[in-house]
Amino acid sequence: MEKMNELHVECSIEKALNIIGGKWSFLVIKQLFDGTRRFGELQKAIPKISPKALTDTLRHLESNEVLTRESFATVPVTVEYTLTEKGHSLHMMLKEMKKWGAQWG
Repeated sequence: MEKMNELHVECSIEKALNIIGGKWSFLVIKQLFDGTRRFGELQKAIPKISPKALTDTLRHLESNEVLTRESFATVPVTVEYTLTEKGHSLHMMLKEMKKWGAQWG
């Protein structure tokens, strides 16, 4: 029975990691906890991320319903990103990762 529970946990962790995505996702999500952000604001807040990596991360998080993307008909087009309820539900997990990083990093 214990073996079955271990397998279930591993699958759940794998599912969570597939939804969250790559290494930049946590930093993007962290920025969006403070509210809606534009692409340029996210790029300034995460200086080491390339435009391509940021675009890929945002698309991945949007396709997994962690954030929403809203565009406005301005010149140039304005695009804003906001966490969904699913995205906000990651807050406690990121808080615990921050504590862990402070202790062990």
